[in-house]
Order: sequence, then structure tokens, then C-alpha cells
Amino acid sequence: MSNNLRYINQIKLVNTPSSEADRNQQSSLLCIDIHHIPSIMNPIVSMLFVLLVVVQLSPTLSYPADDHHHYNDDNNDESPEHWKGATPLTIPTISENLPFGDFLSFSHYHRSCPDLEHIINEKLRQWLKQDYSIAASLMRLHFHDCAIRGCDASILLNHEGSERSALASKTLRGFEVIDDIKAEVEKRCPKVVSCADILTAATRDATAMVGGPYWMVPYGRKDGRVSIAKETEGVPMGHENITALVEFFQSQGLNVLDLVVLSGAHTVGRASCASIQNRLFNFDGHGNSDPSLNDKYLNFLKRKCRWGSDYVDLDATTPKTFDAAYYSNLQRDMGLLKTDQLLYSDTRTSPLVTALAHQPQVFYHQFGVSMAKLGNVQVLTGQDEGEIRTNCNSVNSY
Repeated sequence: MSNNLRYINQIKLVNTPSSEADRNQQSSLLCIDIHHIPSIMNPIVSMLFVLLVVVQLSPTLSYPADDHHHYNDDNNDESPEHWKGATPLTIPTISENLPFGDFLSFSHYHRSCPDLEHIINEKLRQWLKQDYSIAASLMRLHFHDCAIRGCDASILLNHEGSERSALASKTLRGFEVIDDIKAEVEKRCPKVVSCADILTAATRDATAMVGGPYWMVPYGRKDGRVSIAKETEGVPMGHENITALVEFFQSQGLNVLDLVVLSGAHTVGRASCASIQNRLFNFDGHGNSDPSLNDKYLNFLKRKCRWGSDYVDLDATTPKTFDAAYYSNLQRDMGLLKTDQLLYSDTRTSPLVTALAHQPQVFYHQFGVSMAKLGNVQVLTGQDEGEIRTNCNSVNSY
């Protein structure tokens, strides 16, 4: 057996830490394993680590009591109908092929900023204690960033005509969280860590803190210098058809499974009522509602969304739990966005919806795999590409 394979076989899935001390010890053990990997290891082999270190982290935050009314569906018993067309899925293995950037590395900051992940984690704990919904906001912010010009933090640039100023970015949140983390990182490791890496890692940690999977993030992304508002018109906004969504994901190097799995991020978070009012009050241009909506759910939404400025949970049943209920909701015609519900009505995606609804562990692990792929879309790593911003809101002046 080669040295590379021997080291891969030494890495195993880690159980959920029972305490903060255990979590820190576990993190140290993972770093030790990775530090001892031979420097001559094949880059392709290093790509596969993310599939072997998906760590199950339970939420440790104490969130405020829910002050919203959630939809309750009494007819939610499963039936054989829900299994119709199911596609058996398996938990991802090291045979998966993840398109990492050529120069990304898990050890990129081990010497230049060894406390980076600790800084990010501690800052996020502080923010989530104040507002648990910031986790879903960071997932969305990260997606919008990677959807345009790749994961280069161009969405963070704050100037006239930037992506951030566009109408499509109007409801994005989380900028202040990244600014806070960046400020602390600059104190400890000035001019070393990119905003793109911070946003990617912060999204990972926030996902884990609300009950989602933890995946390894390779580092070395650079920050882009270009951000154009008009380019946001290509980002999915919840009104597209499945063909448009599939084509968009394929243009990013992602596939149909990634589309269905990453849509599962809607298991947490909220949407503005303005984004669904046409489904509720004028779907066909004649004042009628979208006939694909569950009748009881439709009545609930009409009461909840009288004003476009209000917000409604994306997951009607378990809005503060990272789980596979999102897919079960689609089976009951309770997808909030049009693009959500279309996943269950289109033959290219409906078998995956059914499979994930009944195999939640596959969803859990595959979400980490698909998020790792998303975080490595068109990254800037070359010597003449991008920069390391000292302020995430603007390009460097030097």
C-alpha cells in the first residue's frame, strides 16, 4: 500500500463532540492528521479528504423561542404514494470527483494564520446567539457570490454599480458578519486571508451550528476586483423553470443532484412575501392563485403574506431545524417558491426529491459534498489573479 493510501485510511468519520473541550480536541486531532500527510501527496488524492471528514455537529446554541406562527398540516402521514419514483441514493464515498481549484490547500494558512478557523468559529457563535437566522443568510450570500464570476467575494464589494447594489441583492444579509470576522483576522494576520476564504468557511461553520454537516474547506482563494450589478440578472431568483436551473448549475460545474441537494438549504431561513405574492394573488394574471399549492398551505400563506414587506419561513413545518422535511413538504405541495415545488413535478428531479425525503442521512452528507463543490466554483488562485483585500467592501488602493 502506498504512503498516500495509508494516510487516507487513517482518516475516519468523527462522532459529534459532547462538549466544547471535546470539539476543540477533535479539531486538533484532525489538524494533526492533516499535518502529517506527506508533502508529496498527489493533489487529486487531497481533493478526496472532504468526503472523508464530514463531521456531524449538533447545534449547541440556545435560540430564542419561536415568535412566529408556523403552518401545521394534519394530513402529513406518509403513504406508499410518496415513495413512488424514488431513486435509491448512497452516502457519498471517496470515489466522488470534486473539482477543487488547482492551488487550494487545507494547510494554506497553517503557518500564516493558524488561528483562522478558531477566529471564524468564535465570531459566528457570537452572531448566532443574537440572531440564529444569520446562518441561512450566509448560505444565500455565499451562493450569490459563487454564482457570479465564481467564489471571489465580488458580492461583498460595496460601490455604485456593484453586484451588492443590484435589485437581486436587495434582500441579502450577512455582510456585517463577514466584516466583523475580517476585522479580527486583520488584527491577527494582516494582509494574509482573503474575504473569499472567510465567506466560504463562515458559511460552513454557520451551517454546522444550526445542525447541518461540517465539511473540510480548502483555502487559497483570492478576492476578485470586478463586481457588476447587471451580472446578477443571471442568478436564480425563484421564478425559473427546471431547465433554466439545470443549465445554470451545469454552467457552474454542478449537476442535477447538486441542484436538488443545495435547494435543501431552504430547510432553514425565510423569504420575503413579495417574492411569492404572484403565486398567492395573481398567478395567471387574472387574480387566481397557483393551483399547485396545497389548499390549506395556500390559505395560511394568504393570511401571512398580506404585505410584501413581511417574511415567511421557507420550510413550513420545521423552519429552525436543518433536516429533510423540506423534501417531504414538496411531496405535499408545500414548496414556498415556485422553483421549490417544480423540483417535485419535473421528471428530472422528482425521483431525487423522493429519495432524499426518505433518506435524510444521504441528504445530510450530500449537502456537505455539494457545498464543498459550490465553494470551489471558478476560484481565483493564480499569481496574477485577484488580490487579498484588507477591507472586504473595497478593492485595495495599493
